Amino acid sequence: MKHLWLYLKGIAMGCADVVPGVSGGTIAFITGIYTELLDSIKSVNLQALIVLFKQGPKAAWQAINGTFLVTLLAGILTAILTLARLIHYLLDQHAVLLWSFFFGLILASSLHMAKQIKQWQPTTLFALLIGAVFAAYISIASPTSIEPSYLNIFIAGSIAICAMILPGISGSFILLLMGLYAPVLEAVKGLQLDIMLIFALGAGIGLMLFSRLLSWLLHRYQDLMFSLLTGFMLGALLKVWPWKETISYRLNSKGLEVPFEQLNRLPEWLSSDQVIAALVLGFIGFLCVILLEKVSVNESSEKV
Repeated sequence: MKHLWLYLKGIAMGCADVVPGVSGGTIAFITGIYTELLDSIKSVNLQALIVLFKQGPKAAWQAINGTFLVTLLAGILTAILTLARLIHYLLDQHAVLLWSFFFGLILASSLHMAKQIKQWQPTTLFALLIGAVFAAYISIASPTSIEPSYLNIFIAGSIAICAMILPGISGSFILLLMGLYAPVLEAVKGLQLDIMLIFALGAGIGLMLFSRLLSWLLHRYQDLMFSLLTGFMLGALLKVWPWKETISYRLNSKGLEVPFEQLNRLPEWLSSDQVIAALVLGFIGFLCVILLEKVSVNESSEKV
């Protein structure tokens, strides 16, 4: 049951990573596995290889927390490979409702993370402000267009994975800013193995390097990092605001026009059915975080 629950957390992370503006790191944090995830990734190193040769596969597997990583990765890949089409459809046909759900989820997640800060000081408040301003800037930045060459796909993978494990900053949105979201998503949908493998290689290298830095910072400057990450989440709310006005379009790989640059706006009719449905879904997203928080607390109590 423990592994099944971890697998479902991986699926939730994968679903979040597919949506531009939502981070799988947010899901990892609110489900209580964020620090263990970073520490487990960090443990895949030369020391683990030495343990493999000296003590055997079983000891090496335990040293890298292999069961945890493989189970979580299986859930993430399951979501990306099976739900990419569904998420793509929802973004096209029911964008306001999907964004509303994630808006509520991220808002509650930022409050959850803020509660982890043990002592508020001028430095933590400054870190929160810096995080919010940075994430807000990223959220409203204009997308560019980069040639989807193998080198650019590799670089995009190494950068996007860093954002994916940061709560509040979306790896998918970083790809969108680089103009490579559509090629990567099409590669996943069409099982283009060359693009997928190069992107995965870049992501793997980026993940190995960045996870070590982030884990080191979290263990030594916890309040400061939680403040910064809370700011990231609050700033990211600009990106997931449900009501948007499209000011420019681009052609996707199928020759169809899709939104390229968008501005946030207020809903036109506060009493419309869509607004009511959006508010309900936002509230459901908020409640999901509260539920996950309670479940994570119960899990921690059982471990103790």
